Amino acid sequence: MILTPLTGDRFWFDPGAACLEFAHTGGAGFRSVYETLHEPADLARWLAGNLGGGIDVPVDAAGLAAARRVREAIWACADARVAGTPLPAAAVAAVNAAAARPPLVPAIAAGERVAVIPPVTLEQVLSTFARDAVVLFTEVPPERIRQCAAADCQLLFADTSRPGRRRWCSMERCGNRAKVRSFRTRQRGT
Repeated sequence: MILTPLTGDRFWFDPGAACLEFAHTGGAGFRSVYETLHEPADLARWLAGNLGGGIDVPVDAAGLAAARRVREAIWACADARVAGTPLPAAAVAAVNAAAARPPLVPAIAAGERVAVIPPVTLEQVLSTFARDAVVLFTEVPPERIRQCAAADCQLLFADTSRPGRRRWCSMERCGNRAKVRSFRTRQRGT
């Protein structure tokens, strides 16, 4: 996904899980400045761009509120993993409730790529994100869910790399800045 922080510089960020990609669309607290889902049309647009093939998902005010609840629950669980604390019961309940609904129905599309069978409902989308969260929080080792190591970055990701040593949200952004700082420190020290 492409993120544009408040500085205006755009960069590629792979959170390692679809549910975390959805969780990074904004939210409560410090994430409110990054909110992208202000109204139902914003969520419909985000889904059309992220489900592939420009799938039209009807979204109303109640649907947007439900999506925000699921998003907050996913974030709360990921944040708990990063902190090394138990998953919050209320967040787990919200994820489980959304996951209990019917998910998107996958299909093989032209070009042998995965697609979803329309019509698509928001309930199906939220179920799919919630099911992805269930897998993430039950099958991925807790220490593999991390926050970017940069002191000024709070992005969360699932480290899906083979060695499990990913430290940065993006090498293009935070990783590169850390390397530049390290290089300059070494240059001043010699």
